[in-house]
Amino acid sequence: MEKLTKKSGLNRIAEIKLTYRSKVKPSERPQVTSSTDCAEVLRQSWDTGKIEFVEQFKVMLLNRANRVLGIYELSTGGVAGTVADPKLIFAAALKACASSIILSHNHPSGNTKPSAADLQLTKKMKQGGELLDIVVLDHIILTSETYYSMADEGLL
Repeated sequence: MEKLTKKSGLNRIAEIKLTYRSKVKPSERPQVTSSTDCAEVLRQSWDTGKIEFVEQFKVMLLNRANRVLGIYELSTGGVAGTVADPKLIFAAALKACASSIILSHNHPSGNTKPSAADLQLTKKMKQGGELLDIVVLDHIILTSETYYSMADEGLL
C-alpha cells in the first residue's frame, strides 16, 4: 500500500459530523397523541405574520414515545408553493435520530384541501421512511384558523 501524500488532495476533504444537542429534558418535551396535538404544537412554532402570507414547509421530529425532538423549518416559498426536498427532510430526521416524523405546511389561501403535489410528496415520503425505518405519521396542512390531517382522512 502506498503512503498518502499531501499531493493526493485528501487534506481538502470536508469533515462530516453528526450531532444532535437538546437543552430540553426528555420529560419536558411535548408529547403528541393526535392530529390536534400536532397542529397545536406546529401553530406555536409558526410565524403568525407568514401563515397567511407565504407557504412554508416544516417537519416535526419525534422519538419513540412521540415526544417532540424538534421542528425543522425546511423551506419558505411564495404564495402558491414551496420546495420540500426529501433528502433534506430525511437528513434532519436521521441527524436527530427521529423514530417518526410529521410533515406540515401551510396554505396561505386558507383552503385546507391537499393538492395533487401534496399527496404525491406524502406518498413518496412514506415510502422513503419505510426504507429508513422512520415512520411518516401524518401530513398536516395548516391555515390561520384550522388544519387538515391526511392521517385522519385516511390518506396515509
